[in-house]
Amino acid sequence: GEYPGGAAGSGRGRKGVQVAQRRDRRSTTAQGFAVLAVAIRREPWIFTVSTIGSVLFGALTVADAWVLGWATDHVVLPAFDAGEIDSSLLWAVLALFLGVALLRAVGIVARRLGAGVMQYRMQAHSRRAVTRQYLSLPMEWHQRHPTGQLLSNANSDVEAAWGPIAPLPMAVGTVVMMVIAVVQMFLADVVLALVGLLVFPAVVVANLVYQRYASPLMTKAQQLRAELSEVAHESFDGAMVVKTLGRESEETERFAETAHRLRDVNIRAGRIRAAFDPTLAALPNLGVLVVLAVGVERVLSGATEPGDVVTIAYLLTIVAFPIRSIGWLLGEFPRSVVGYRRVEAVLRATGEMQYGDRRVAPGAAGARLTVDHLAYRYEPDQRLLDDVTFTVEPGRTVAVVGATASGKSTLTNLVSRLVDPSAGRILIDGTDLRDLAKGELAQVLAVVPQTAFLFDDTVRGNVTLGADVGDEDVWAALRAAQADGFVAALPHGLDTRLGERGTSLSGGQRQRISLARALVRRPRLLVLDDATSAVDPEVEARILAALRVSTGSTTGAAGSTSGAAGSTSGAAGSTTGDGGTTLVVVAYRKATIALADEVVHLENGRVADRGTHADLLERSPAYAHLVNAYEVAAEHELVGDTE
Repeated sequence: GEYPGGAAGSGRGRKGVQVAQRRDRRSTTAQGFAVLAVAIRREPWIFTVSTIGSVLFGALTVADAWVLGWATDHVVLPAFDAGEIDSSLLWAVLALFLGVALLRAVGIVARRLGAGVMQYRMQAHSRRAVTRQYLSLPMEWHQRHPTGQLLSNANSDVEAAWGPIAPLPMAVGTVVMMVIAVVQMFLADVVLALVGLLVFPAVVVANLVYQRYASPLMTKAQQLRAELSEVAHESFDGAMVVKTLGRESEETERFAETAHRLRDVNIRAGRIRAAFDPTLAALPNLGVLVVLAVGVERVLSGATEPGDVVTIAYLLTIVAFPIRSIGWLLGEFPRSVVGYRRVEAVLRATGEMQYGDRRVAPGAAGARLTVDHLAYRYEPDQRLLDDVTFTVEPGRTVAVVGATASGKSTLTNLVSRLVDPSAGRILIDGTDLRDLAKGELAQVLAVVPQTAFLFDDTVRGNVTLGADVGDEDVWAALRAAQADGFVAALPHGLDTRLGERGTSLSGGQRQRISLARALVRRPRLLVLDDATSAVDPEVEARILAALRVSTGSTTGAAGSTSGAAGSTSGAAGSTTGDGGTTLVVVAYRKATIALADEVVHLENGRVADRGTHADLLERSPAYAHLVNAYEVAAEHELVGDTE
C-alpha cells in the first residue's frame, strides 16, 4: 500500500517539494493501480468471481460481432440474392443471439455483484482500521487533529480510496474483450484493423492530459471536504454559543466560504471531466467512420468481403466500450490516490501507547496511588507539570487544588493514562501504569470529567455502557450519585432515552449520571475532575458524603445517604486506612475540599504545599486566597441579587 513518493517533500525546501509534486502527478496511474492491488490482495476470491463474470460478458459481447458477421454473409446477403430467407438459418441466428445474450446477462450479474461486495467490504475494513487507530492513538495526537478532519478520514476519504473498485472488474473483463476483438479484427482484415486501432494512441494521450490537470484538483477537493466537515462540526458542537451570541449569520458565512471554495474546485474538475468523457467517446466513433470509408473502397476493389467490414466496424464500436471503461477507471485514480494517502496517514501515525503484561492484584480495598516526580510537556517549551510527587493511601480522599492552568486536569489525564508523562511515573499498588496490560487500568480506575458526556441512549445504557450490571446495582449507583430521585421521576425510569448528549437533562443531572456510570463499576480508585461543578453546594455535599460512606463501609453503594447529608464534617474523617475506594478530587469549593483527608496545592505545575485543609489555610496565604475566592464571589453575587 505504499506510494512511490507518497511522503515526498518532508524536510526539504520548496524546490524539493515542487519536484516531488511533479513526480506524484506523473505517477498517479501507478499509484492508483497500487491502491487496487491492495484491494485485490485482500479480497482475491470476490475479485476473481467478478472478473470471471466480466470476462464472460466481454467474450460474449465479441461473440455478438461474429454472429452479426456470419449472419450478414450467410443469411442477409443470400436473402437479397435469392429474394427469400431460409427459415432454418433465421432460427439459427435468433438462437445464437439469444444464447449469447443470456450468458452475457449472467456475466453482468456476477461482475456487478462482485464489484459491489468487494467495494463495500474494503470500505468497511478501512473504516474499522481507522477507528481502531483512533482508539489506540494518544490524546496528544487527537488534540493536533480537528474532529472534522477525523470524520472526513473515516468517511469521504475511505469512499474516495476505494471508488475505482466499482469499474475495476468491468475494466479487466473489457480488456480481455478488447484483446479478443483486436485478434478477431486482424483475422478479418489486417489493413482495416490497423486503421481502426489508430484510435488507441489518441486515447492514451487523452488520459494522460486528463490526469495531469485533474489530479491536483482532486487533491484540493479532498482537503476542502475535510475543512468543510471541520467547520460544520464546530458549528454543531458550539450551537449554544452561536445562538446565544447571535453569530448565526457569521457561522453561515464561514461555512458558505468553504463550501463555495469546494464548489469552485469541483466545478473546475467537472469541466475537465466534461471535456474528457466526450473526447473518449468520440475517438472510437471517428475510428468507425474511417474504417467504413476505407472498407467501402476495399470491398469495391475486391480486397475484402462486406461481412468483414461489418465485423470490424462493429468490433471497433465494441472496443469503444473497453476504452471508456478503462477511462472511467483511470478517471477515478486521482481522487482514489488522494483518499488513500489521507487514510494511510492515519494508519501510519505514530504514538500508539505501549502496554506491559502486569496486572493489579484483585481486592475490594482501595488502590494506592503514587505520583513520582511526574513531569509533562505538551510542547518542548510548554511545561504543564514539573516534578509532582505525592501518594494517596488506600481508602483516603485527596483534593487537588490550584488556580486555572496549574495542571489539575493534565494530572487527571496522566492518572487515567490518556497521555503518558514526559518524565517520572505513576504507580497503582506499586505498578507503573505503563507496565499494566491493556484494559487492566479500566478494571481499577474510573474518571468522572467536568464535562459530562451522555450518549443518545437510555439511562440504563448510559450508566452501564453495555456492561453486565443488574438494575439493583444501577439504582445503588444512582442513589450514591444523588440521581435516583430525578431518574425515578422520568417518564420511563431507567428506560427513558436521554437524547443526543443528554440534552433532555440539566448540566447537574448529566454530571450525576456520569458519576453513577463510574460508581457502578465499583472502582478501587475514583478520580473526579471537578465533576460536581454544575450542582448546587448542598447536593454536592450530599454526593461526596455518600461517596465516603458507600466506598468506606462494607454495605456497598446501596447504603442510605440521608444520614450523611446533615453533617459533612463528621464524614471527612470517617474513612482511613484501606477500607474503601481511594478518591482523588479536583475541587474549587471550600465545602468540597473540607471533605478531603489531605489537600495537594498546585501552583504553576508544581506541588506548592500539602496537608489538611485547615493546616493549609493557616500557613499558606496563597492557598487561603484561592479557596476563599469562590466563596467571596458567591457572596457578592448573592448580595447583588438581594439588592
